[in-house]
Amino acid sequence: MKDIKRVILIITDSLGIGELPDAADYGDKGADTFGHIVESMPDIKIPNLLELGLANIEGMGDAVSKLKKDSHTGLIGRLAERSRGKDTITGHWEIAGLLTDIPFKTYPDGFPKDFMEEYERRIGTKTLANYPASGTEIIENLGPEHERTGYPIVYTSADSVFQIAANVDVIPLERLYEMCEIAREMLVGDVSCGRVIARPYVIKDGKRERTSDRKDYAVSPPEPTLLDNVKNAGKVVYAVGKISDIFDGQGVTEAVHTDNNMDGVDKTIEAINKDFEGLIFTNLVDFDSKFGHRRDPEGYGTAIEEFDARIPEILASLKDDDLLMICADHGNDPAHTGTDHTREHVPFIAYGKALEGLGIEELNLGTRKSFADVGATIAELLGVDPTPIGESFAGKILK
Repeated sequence: MKDIKRVILIITDSLGIGELPDAADYGDKGADTFGHIVESMPDIKIPNLLELGLANIEGMGDAVSKLKKDSHTGLIGRLAERSRGKDTITGHWEIAGLLTDIPFKTYPDGFPKDFMEEYERRIGTKTLANYPASGTEIIENLGPEHERTGYPIVYTSADSVFQIAANVDVIPLERLYEMCEIAREMLVGDVSCGRVIARPYVIKDGKRERTSDRKDYAVSPPEPTLLDNVKNAGKVVYAVGKISDIFDGQGVTEAVHTDNNMDGVDKTIEAINKDFEGLIFTNLVDFDSKFGHRRDPEGYGTAIEEFDARIPEILASLKDDDLLMICADHGNDPAHTGTDHTREHVPFIAYGKALEGLGIEELNLGTRKSFADVGATIAELLGVDPTPIGESFAGKILK
C-alpha cells in the first residue's frame, strides 16, 4: 500500500469552473469564472495546469474544452458545494468537513442603526458609509473624508462581512486591528457575521492602494474539522496565508502571513522543504481580491499564468510521500454582474508519486457531491480521525 505522510492543499481562491444547479437562486445563472477568463484570453499560457488535467475536468465549457490534452498526469475532478452560500468561510469549512446548512447573515442595507451606535461608542469615534460597496471604490469615494475626519470606513458586501477600511497614516494598523476585534466581539447573536476584515490602505503616487496587512477575524468553527483531527493526531497543520484567520486559529499548529500569491507560493515551498508529517494548507487570495472582485478577467488570467509558471518548482519540491492537491472555495466570475462571489463548481487536481501507474480513466473522479470529499480523503490518507462529512476517494490513491 502506498504511504502518504503529507498533503499540500492549495486553494486558488475563487477559481470556479461553472455554475452549480442552484446558481440562479443566488443570482449567478451563467457564472463561469475560468471559462470567461479563457474567453477573454484565448491564448492563455498555462501549460503545467493543462498537463495536470485542468481543461479535462468534467463539465468545462467550449472555450476551455479546446485546451484539453489527450492525456494528463493529475487526478482530476469537479466539486459541488453542499453548503448554503458562496462565502470564503463556507467553502473552506466544507473542504475541511464542516457543512453550513444556514448561510451566514448578510447585510444588504448595512448594519442596524442601534448596533452601529453602540459600536461607535465602543471604539470612541463615528464611522463612515455602512453600506455594501466595492472595497477599491469606497476608499476612492470616501478616502478624502476619512483622511480629513479620522472616521473609519465601514462597509459590507453580498457576503457576511463587516469590513473596516482605513489609511494607516490616519488610523495606525494596530488601532485598526483593535477596532476589528471590538466588532468581532459584538457581531454575535441577532447581528451575527461570518468575518470582520481589516482593510488597510496607503496613498502611493497619489493613488489609494490596499496593503497586504489585511486581517480576517472569522467566527470559530462550531465543530472539529480536518485541521483539528490532524493536529490531535500529533501531526502538523501548517497554514499559509489567510487559512488561520478563516478557521480562527482552530486546529492550526503553525501559521505564516503572505503578501501576495507569489509570496504564498514561496512560503508553501519553504514549508514543503521542512521535515514534518501532516497538512500544508495554503490560500492564494489575489485571484479573488485583486481580480475577481474587481471584475478584471485579463488580470485574473495573468495571475493564473503566474501561478502556472511556479508549478514545476512546486512539483520538484515534493517528496515521494507527499501529495499535492489544488482546488478552490467558490467562484468569482470577472465577467459577471456586480462585484461579489459566484455560486459555482470548483476544480480539483492532485499530483504525486502515489498516482504513478494509474490509467487515464482512473485519474478522473468525475463530479463529486461535496467539497468535503477533499477533507475526507486527506483524513484517510494521513490516518487521522474522519471528518464529520464527506466521502473519501483515498482508495483511488492508495491502490
